[in-house]
Amino acid sequence: MAENQPKRTLFFHGERMTWISPVSLDELLDLKATYPKAPLLVGNTSVGPEMKFRGMFHPIVIAPARIPDLNMVKCTDDGLTLGAACSLSLVKDILTNAMAEFPEEKTKVFSAVLQQLRTLGGEQIRNIASLGGNIVSRKSTSDLNPILAASNCMLNLASRGRKRQIPLSDIFADGVGNNTITPEEILVSVHVPHSRKGEYVSAFRQAPRRENALPVTNAGMRVIFEEGTDTIKDLSIFYGGAVSTTVCAKQTCRTLIGRHWNKQMLDEACRLVFKEIALPGSDNGETVDYKKTLIVSFFYRFFLEVSQSLKTMDIELSQSPQDPVGRPIMHQSGIKHATGEAVYIDDLPSVDGELFLAVVTSSRAHAKIVSIDTSEALKGPGVFDIITAHDVPATNEFYYSDDPEIIFVICVGQIVCAVVADSDDHAKQAAAKVKIEYEVLEPVILTIEEAIQHNSFFAPKRKLEQGNVDRAFETVDNIIEGEIRIGGQEHFYMETQSVLVVPKGEDNEMDVYVSTQHPAIIQEMVAASLGVPANRIMCHVKRVGGAFGGKLLKAGLLASVAAVAANKTSRAVRLILSRGDDMLITGGRHPFIGKYKVGFMNDGRIRAVDAKYYINAGCTPDESVLVAEVSLLKMDNAYKIPNLRCWAYACKTNLPSNTAFRGFGFPQSALVTETWITGVADKIGLSPEKIREINMYKENEQTHFKQKLDPQNLIRCWNECMEKSAYYSRKTAVNEFNKQNYWKKKGIAIVPMKFPFGLGTRYLSQAAALVHIYTDGSVLLTHGGIEMGQGIHTKMIQVASRELNIPMSCIHFCETSTTTVPNACASVGSAGTDVNGMAVKDACQTLLKRLQPIINKNPKGTWNDWIKEAFEQSVSLSATGYFRGYNENMDWEKGEGQPFTYFLYGAACSEVEINCLTGDHKNLRTDIVMDIGCSINPAVDIGQIEGAFVQGIGLYTMEELKYSPEGVLYTRGPDQYKIPAVCDIPEQFSVSLLSSSQNPYAIYASKGIGEAGLFLGCSVFFALRDAVTRVRNERGLKKTFTLNSPLTAEQIWANCADDFAEMVIGSWEEGSV
Repeated sequence: MAENQPKRTLFFHGERMTWISPVSLDELLDLKATYPKAPLLVGNTSVGPEMKFRGMFHPIVIAPARIPDLNMVKCTDDGLTLGAACSLSLVKDILTNAMAEFPEEKTKVFSAVLQQLRTLGGEQIRNIASLGGNIVSRKSTSDLNPILAASNCMLNLASRGRKRQIPLSDIFADGVGNNTITPEEILVSVHVPHSRKGEYVSAFRQAPRRENALPVTNAGMRVIFEEGTDTIKDLSIFYGGAVSTTVCAKQTCRTLIGRHWNKQMLDEACRLVFKEIALPGSDNGETVDYKKTLIVSFFYRFFLEVSQSLKTMDIELSQSPQDPVGRPIMHQSGIKHATGEAVYIDDLPSVDGELFLAVVTSSRAHAKIVSIDTSEALKGPGVFDIITAHDVPATNEFYYSDDPEIIFVICVGQIVCAVVADSDDHAKQAAAKVKIEYEVLEPVILTIEEAIQHNSFFAPKRKLEQGNVDRAFETVDNIIEGEIRIGGQEHFYMETQSVLVVPKGEDNEMDVYVSTQHPAIIQEMVAASLGVPANRIMCHVKRVGGAFGGKLLKAGLLASVAAVAANKTSRAVRLILSRGDDMLITGGRHPFIGKYKVGFMNDGRIRAVDAKYYINAGCTPDESVLVAEVSLLKMDNAYKIPNLRCWAYACKTNLPSNTAFRGFGFPQSALVTETWITGVADKIGLSPEKIREINMYKENEQTHFKQKLDPQNLIRCWNECMEKSAYYSRKTAVNEFNKQNYWKKKGIAIVPMKFPFGLGTRYLSQAAALVHIYTDGSVLLTHGGIEMGQGIHTKMIQVASRELNIPMSCIHFCETSTTTVPNACASVGSAGTDVNGMAVKDACQTLLKRLQPIINKNPKGTWNDWIKEAFEQSVSLSATGYFRGYNENMDWEKGEGQPFTYFLYGAACSEVEINCLTGDHKNLRTDIVMDIGCSINPAVDIGQIEGAFVQGIGLYTMEELKYSPEGVLYTRGPDQYKIPAVCDIPEQFSVSLLSSSQNPYAIYASKGIGEAGLFLGCSVFFALRDAVTRVRNERGLKKTFTLNSPLTAEQIWANCADDFAEMVIGSWEEGSV
């Protein structure tokens, strides 16, 4: 057919119906005059279901979607005019663009409409449903009508020989949705007005589900104030879902005009609107009551939003509006993460001739390989080669280990060989055909107990001691002894271990694209494996899809395997581990046993602690000795212990090596401490929070390794958390709830935290940056830090923006690479922003110093003027920045030092509810107060605190690794291994940052925040313990009992010991699990 044929009216005749599609407005008006009862169809999302499910019949149907007048979009001085046939997706895009184009003062209506559009139906519905259809259908459940009516949107109507404009609100003026649009009239377009100064607009909805669910109730509200006051000039309140159509609370609005926006007005408004919006009776009384509650609560939310907007924000007078530091800036890649546009290793385009690698792992925990039969594997389709230890050109050792882990090793989950093929499926199919014959060796050591039995430990064993522990035990009133077991934890990062190695074809050069926290160590390990200098290996990291400590040395092992394969085949090799293989191979957080003996007085003062910590290191040291050391250094948590002796042992077992994990030993050792704190409380009959307060650091003191600290912010966090959580009144409410409920119990707990920040030695915290300014004024920034989702690149752009005094939009970060920043330290220990921020600041200051003479000569010039002039004067527009690192040290012989630069403090209060019959629990509420200094980006930092806390909930209450007696990991995927879901996040979740906190040691007085919040997840653990304790007290069970981590539903159920549990367990021993 010819492409440029003129459009013409289409007629489709069926047995019972005629479908007409006109092409002009005049033609449509003629048709509507002829067939006034004929419905107009665009997306058919309203009429179609009525015809299909309710038996409605229309002999004539008119489809006006091709008419230009109904698809027009026009921007006027007072708003936007949108054609009635515009799809909701198009409207959403138009309003989004308008939000960016116009100042915020003009876009409040647009913002409120967008809020409803984001959840109206689903994406498919929004793609076909029209704006006009949503309006004229006058459905009670329309999410758009209430906000459009409240915003005084106008409808442009037309009929044959007549045009007119009416407010949308007129349609709902009488509260029953009478049709003020005549049957012959067409809705041509909708005018959505700009908001103005002193006007506030909000939309609300409540539905069973966020998307693809009709609302229970929705609302649109608008208020205009007299200029410069809080006096109401005009007010509009519309509700949907309450009755059969959208309704206006016009009597309430009339009454409130002239009133001040205050608490008294709110009380009267809630009373008036509750009375005015009458709901019809229902067989389900709960639904009516729920809707009534929503009607009032929506206005209450509107009141809070407007009240917050009326308050002026406190901004330092000295801070430029352009300076982004300290402001809640969105993560620079946040939208890309949400839409799937962010590029990870497996998203990189295929390289010509690329091969895929699949690993073959051992199925024995301790054995000698007798033979490897690859004959069947080599016959597989697309198989290119088999890679074994014989193909390694140079070092076949796992780097950074006193007891080297050979790259191809013997241990369940350890890599024996690898297959390369033309596709990932072919490689995996062939890998499954490799046959390995073993000679089993003894002993097979899997658990901490077995390691102790066989004296299987990695050296050195560490010890810290202060005071005279033995003498102190002789003088105390009470002594308790016990132990707690803490299970391991899988990193479960979203992006599994991934690497793409591309040989460059000459001089043994290779590009290594890898998901890692430490490109420099990858470079070293690959170079060592291939026997080439490090300058031939270029490592590139755009971003990492989560790491949590799990993408350090293990990433180097896998990159080396892929590099050996690429070297042998002279082809690009891609290795993307499946979730199951990733969990089998890589190891995670160290399982932990803490044994303790605690001496204390009758008034709750703890005088002596003697403890031993055992961690399951796995088959190589990896980071395990360091984890053991940190567990000793941080074991005191928030408490002053005058006499202390503590040992830490890294147990050598036949499991895959465990490694660094967010918190690095602190979440385990501090949980042991909080366990014996609770045990002391149980023993002497005081509350756990009282024992915590009695023993908390209170003044300038020294830790057990003789480092000074000022605990004032610790005390402030504790007191503010007590206040913000309303701890004592809620504890009373919990008691009342528990008196009324036998099978359900609530528990509440509050826990403090002192988190030392530091990496223990200076060289681990050095950092560098490279900043280029181009002649168009744009800036390219790179540094040694890795973006793992924690927002480091966003913060570094904020730092550069402040130092160069240019907008963030002028600055771009490309990638972290060993070619731009060599020898960069790992992004670990919450130190990324601290150290790289200093380096970026240094580089920017160097550039600004060079530019200063030009700026002084032309102070009224623009940034681009200065850069152009600098280039013409041959001024270097590229600079490196460097930070030497923190002066940290620890003398383990003396048991003292300054291993940390500063301390973070915090406190968390959590409330839970348990089901005694099943052990299930709900996380009802959590309040956190955290001292993070002067936050560079509160939005990012609060997100880090929230995410870490939820990960802590997983560690302490649900994430459970299970092994077979032969050392095979059973829990190798989301079906068997459960991480927290949305429903596990506390129903009420509040994070507050401690105000007026300064930190002279870090960039802009901030503090590293990535790890600290995880430990506070134990407040849920101890709230659960509180609930279980209440159950046991009520049922006369033994007061002394042990709860291990993770505190799963099964463990809660067993310790509640109801009649059903006794029936099942039989000879159930109190307190055991």
